[in-house]
Amino acid sequence: MRPARLDAAADTLAIVDIGSNSVRLVVYEMLSRSPAQIFNEKEMAGLGRQVATTGRLSGEAMRKALGALRRFRILCEAMQVGAIRVIATAAARDAANGPEFLAQAREAIGQDIELISGSREAHLSALGVISGFAAPRGVVGDLGGGSLELISVEGDSVGEGISLPIGGLALMDRAKGSIKIAEKIVRDALDHHPQLAAMRGRDFFAVGGTWRALATLHQRQCGYPLSVMHGYTLPARDVADFARLVERADSAMLGSIDAVSSARRPLLAYGALVLDLLIKRGHPRAVIISAHGVREGLLHDQLALDEQRSDPLLRAAQHYNRLRARDWRHAADLVAWVEALFAGAGVPEDDAARRLQHIACLLSDIGWRAHPDYRGEQSLNVIAHAAFSGVDHPGRAFLALTVFHRYAGPKGESLAAEGLRRLLTPRLIERSQVLAAAFRVAYLLSAGMPGILPRIGLTCVDSRLVLRLPDDLAALASDRVSGRLKQLARLLGREPEIAAG
Repeated sequence: MRPARLDAAADTLAIVDIGSNSVRLVVYEMLSRSPAQIFNEKEMAGLGRQVATTGRLSGEAMRKALGALRRFRILCEAMQVGAIRVIATAAARDAANGPEFLAQAREAIGQDIELISGSREAHLSALGVISGFAAPRGVVGDLGGGSLELISVEGDSVGEGISLPIGGLALMDRAKGSIKIAEKIVRDALDHHPQLAAMRGRDFFAVGGTWRALATLHQRQCGYPLSVMHGYTLPARDVADFARLVERADSAMLGSIDAVSSARRPLLAYGALVLDLLIKRGHPRAVIISAHGVREGLLHDQLALDEQRSDPLLRAAQHYNRLRARDWRHAADLVAWVEALFAGAGVPEDDAARRLQHIACLLSDIGWRAHPDYRGEQSLNVIAHAAFSGVDHPGRAFLALTVFHRYAGPKGESLAAEGLRRLLTPRLIERSQVLAAAFRVAYLLSAGMPGILPRIGLTCVDSRLVLRLPDDLAALASDRVSGRLKQLARLLGREPEIAAG
């Protein structure tokens, strides 16, 4: 019997995930298409350690896990969490004393616990990826401490999933610490599964803390300009080369190893081995790191169908706009104003470009409370590192740079902005500059208030960019407006003109 649905009306809701490696509490602001985390805490209890060879959860691991659950119960009460959902995965379902542990766990957390099967775990992981990416196409792999789940995704459709007993802790246990033995175990486990065939030429979405740790190391070693994990994308060949390096190296000797928690370091080589062999067998196009997994899938599963199909990035940007803009209604005026300008100027438009343009309008006023000297830098950092889903890293960079230059001007510079430009094509950089320049004109004319931009025309007429002000707004023309209009006109290859009446 499935547990009751989470309450969308609850002020806050929590998911407690009793996994093979960690026991984690995540508290969300509300049930939504783009849920915001307000608290995230874990205990590396290692429940799955030695289960593969002894068949039992160790007393020490159970003690740590139960202690964490008691602590989480107190924290949820302190936060007045409206709804709590508790799930348990591979270690609890595979161990002979799993039922005994779950009985104690129910008492510790004060909630019913859903012991999910391997196939359901795979399904929820797939829903998590669907919740975090725009139309994902490929195979999801969720590597935990006890198991690896593989399942195909196609847009919002989910295929049949499998669960294999080659999670990091289980693999280390069965191989008795030998990578060579572990390699044979993984090779045998991966034989004859259709999920690997479904990977060929498509994307592999890597879910799980060990693979995120590997990606962190890769980012640090190559000097990647963005520290966000979700959406980090690499060609499969590059990932395989790096994975083989990690397999062979002593983790203590790896560069930037301090970025990985000490509890995860022993698992790095095993996670790298599994990833390497998956790439060799499946031949994916690219590996994409997903910070969304079972927990986010569980939330996504509770949403109404129309909300599941909504745009998570748009939802998040709308939320930021309402929280941080001087007047949230101004963004709608700005969207229409910019679209009319770009259409008249012949700026190339497609659905993806129009979507990012819309999002940029919603985020364009989020930095106004900061000191004027730091509005650009602060906005850049907020947008580049926000917990957004449904956007890739070039998209993040585009949004962050656009709002940065809206505040800092076309000549504004910073080390962070310079780094983010590396993620964009010249065409996207140019589009970002034009959009930022349009914002600078719009905000000087409207002060971020609704109702003004719809009355002001900004159109391209032959070789001119004409700003047309009605008589009662003619006084808005100023040297600063002329200067900003001139900057925008230059980017569009036109001559500026201001007309009244």
